[in-house]
Amino acid sequence: MALLYLDKNYPVFPDSYHALNDPDGLIAFGGNLLPTTLMDAYRKGIFPWYQDGDPIMWWSPSERCILRLEKFHVSKSLRKLIRKNIHTLTFNRAFSEVLRGCSAPRKNQEGGTWITNDMRKAYYRLHKLGFAHSVEVWSKGYLVGGLYGVAVNGIFSGESMFSKIPNASKLALYVLCRQLSLSSFALIDCQIQTNHLLQLGAEIISRDAFLNILSSREDLCIKWETPTEFVT
Repeated sequence: MALLYLDKNYPVFPDSYHALNDPDGLIAFGGNLLPTTLMDAYRKGIFPWYQDGDPIMWWSPSERCILRLEKFHVSKSLRKLIRKNIHTLTFNRAFSEVLRGCSAPRKNQEGGTWITNDMRKAYYRLHKLGFAHSVEVWSKGYLVGGLYGVAVNGIFSGESMFSKIPNASKLALYVLCRQLSLSSFALIDCQIQTNHLLQLGAEIISRDAFLNILSSREDLCIKWETPTEFVT
């Protein structure tokens, strides 16, 4: 199947089951970032990822990195941080601030720059419509970490996370796993494999296996309840 160009006004995504044999999974370019377009893509296991100045590029990798909620690895340092109970956790309270934190330059690390101004606007629109969500970690009134992503078909598609202090993003992910479990979600779609995610308990499955899970689920609402150990 050839790389598909998507019409800007009427984008129609290809069937991800028959995506290119490219391991990176680039299957289309063009289209737009309207909420209907983004949600149609996510429901087909496709996500946007591109640099500023490039056309919108759409991906469905042949191998998918996922995190089963019960497999999240709580390290000794994270467990110690949880016991200290010195941070405040909130949900969907500072979505724009989390977007800025995720898109900020990161020292000695690639990432963040792909979240362009257009991408931030697009995900904020999804947030206002109830599809995109954020988890925030606060210390003494300051936002020190968090994550955001999109809920679709009982799966949370994690987009990005950030930390200003050690383990803040891990704490956000830990709490997200708890909330999703309470809401009968299946897993977190981490999209692209990294060593960091694998250390947290993520695993690799095939594109077809991921799409089978995605197609077998129905949309669910997340029950955002602050864990008792983080009530201040």
